[in-house]
Amino acid sequence: MPDTAIPGPTAHPTDAATYTALHADATALLGDWQPTSPDAARARDRTLRLLDAGPIAMSRQHRPGHITASALILDATGSRVLLCLHGKFGRWVQLGGHCEPVDQTLVAAALREATEESGIADLRIDPVPIDVDVHPVQCQGGSLHHDVRFAVLAPPGAVEQVSDEAEELGWFPPDNLPQPLAGGTVQLVAPALAALRRSPLRLAP
Repeated sequence: MPDTAIPGPTAHPTDAATYTALHADATALLGDWQPTSPDAARARDRTLRLLDAGPIAMSRQHRPGHITASALILDATGSRVLLCLHGKFGRWVQLGGHCEPVDQTLVAAALREATEESGIADLRIDPVPIDVDVHPVQCQGGSLHHDVRFAVLAPPGAVEQVSDEAEELGWFPPDNLPQPLAGGTVQLVAPALAALRRSPLRLAP
């Protein structure tokens, strides 16, 4: 989820060196990425400028803005998407959240968040982003999330488990998403379906 927080005094180190590898990965990934829409292109360019601040841009402690990673999970047939009713702002949204010190790549961050928040094992992720979005959040009293989004495929028969951070999880047809829906979530559907059609992740023809 876009504004997930993990409590604890050591959960969010302020030492920028902690995020050196992740910062290098994000810079390379977005520098090579072909945006999926004009809005995504503008958000990608803003995010690359944010990354000029160095590794600290990967940490939620960076109040001018920080990188997050999220995932639109599709079922094994690609006919449903898994969304979360966010406990903080009461809207349905894709799964995801802040980068953590354990993450060495944005792909790993998105996959970790998707696994933690869905309770589904053996998820598979397309390593090419499907979208980038910049939006305001309440981190540090007011900040920006530069959210890099990925398509993720659930295994056949996957059963979700609601985490402490969500009120509800639900599977929905891509053309009949629930309301109220977070801004920016609907724009993930088309590029996610396109990614899974061309990706070896796809199980169904």
